[in-house]
Amino acid sequence: MSRPWLFSAKTDLLTFGGSAVAALLLVAVGWPLGWLESDTPDWLWVVSVLLIDVAHVYATGFRVYFDRTELRRRAWLYWLVPLLAFGIGAAFYSEGTSLFWRTLAYVAVFHFVRQQYGWVALYRAKAGERDRLGRAIDSAAIYLATIYPLVFWHSHSRRFSWFVASDFVAVPVLAERILAPIYWASLAVYATRSAYRAIWRRRFNPGKDLVVATTALCWYIGIVGLNSDYAFTVTNVITHGVPYMVLVARFQPGDPVDGNRSQWHWLRFVGVLWLLAYAEELLWDCGVWHDRSWLFGPAWNIGDWDQVLVPLLAVPQITHYVLDGFIWRRRSNQDVGEFVVSGAGQSPQKKIGSASVSSV
Repeated sequence: MSRPWLFSAKTDLLTFGGSAVAALLLVAVGWPLGWLESDTPDWLWVVSVLLIDVAHVYATGFRVYFDRTELRRRAWLYWLVPLLAFGIGAAFYSEGTSLFWRTLAYVAVFHFVRQQYGWVALYRAKAGERDRLGRAIDSAAIYLATIYPLVFWHSHSRRFSWFVASDFVAVPVLAERILAPIYWASLAVYATRSAYRAIWRRRFNPGKDLVVATTALCWYIGIVGLNSDYAFTVTNVITHGVPYMVLVARFQPGDPVDGNRSQWHWLRFVGVLWLLAYAEELLWDCGVWHDRSWLFGPAWNIGDWDQVLVPLLAVPQITHYVLDGFIWRRRSNQDVGEFVVSGAGQSPQKKIGSASVSSV
């Protein structure tokens, strides 16, 4: 029986299962070495934050700004979003840095949550699952798999932050206690229904099950189970950024051979992302943070120019977050619809327009 894989069994398992396994192995290795009790080591920051988290943001460029056809199709949207991102960001920053970072943190959180739902929506569409009850159960499971850990974070002291210290508001512990049984019940209902469909109805959607399971496991361990900056970084960043980059790369026109891409295609794709990520982080560190002179060089004295530099450097992130709400909608992106109805493992041959899976 065929399975509704997004690409192929191997690619999907490596993308979602492999990234989760890598993250959890890093947690397991870091435990006896004492890394869970300290800030994220520099080597892990380079691998997870620089080469994955920051780099994956620029994959939006391959989906939009490096694709002339797509850029012309909705030029007003693709140019207006970064302009508004800078203008609104500068306005918020001028009112106070805490307001700016708190707002950006919540926009980022919304994006992370919606991306996980987007994967589930893709797998549902790929399998032709259109029943309302199933959609409600799937939505509750994937949303609560992310929202409950976030509510726990808001109501309990954690030794890590999203961007800067105290960028989340505090909520009463009662909110977490009320949500906890709903969270566990939603996952139990999802698991029961999935097992019933697989065993008695012979309807399998292992990719969707893998996304829900790894999301629930990694978000719980990284936020609720372990109060560790190291654990949160690896469980949050790797499972978010790696699948995103794989999806974008597989949709790029290149050297398709039975749905695969040449080694050169992958090297070029990743190389460009890493160069852009390094350039951005160099500006952040030299101009704002001054944390890693060993990697980026001495700090710059920019005076009051942070009022311009900080909102400007946030533009790629905000653009990435916002465009995700448009470029994976099947109804307004023909190629995404073609991808969903195509056979497992077969990418569409014409160009797609753009980045992340926030609003499939």
